[in-house]
Amino acid sequence: MQKLVSDPRIGSKFAGDRMWSLTAIIVLWLLYAFVFFEVKDYAGSSEVLWALIASGGLVILFNTAAILAMLFHLSEERDEIYGLDLHYLDLKKQ
Repeated sequence: MQKLVSDPRIGSKFAGDRMWSLTAIIVLWLLYAFVFFEVKDYAGSSEVLWALIASGGLVILFNTAAILAMLFHLSEERDEIYGLDLHYLDLKKQ
């Protein structure tokens, strides 16, 4: 069941946060791929290469999962989270 958005600014703030979160995931994956391909020739043995693959893979897997969990939480409670933020922004403008 989806809640009705009472303020259109909530939807736009959530869309911006979602866009930047997904951009962060893409940049993270690209940076890890770049670093891996630049470093793999210096790994030495195949065991070190597999350790780099496993450790780097776990890091990007957990970071991606954390960002996606944050987005899921924000989408579930966006009226409460962004509504409070907008409330204090409106008070500040007065």
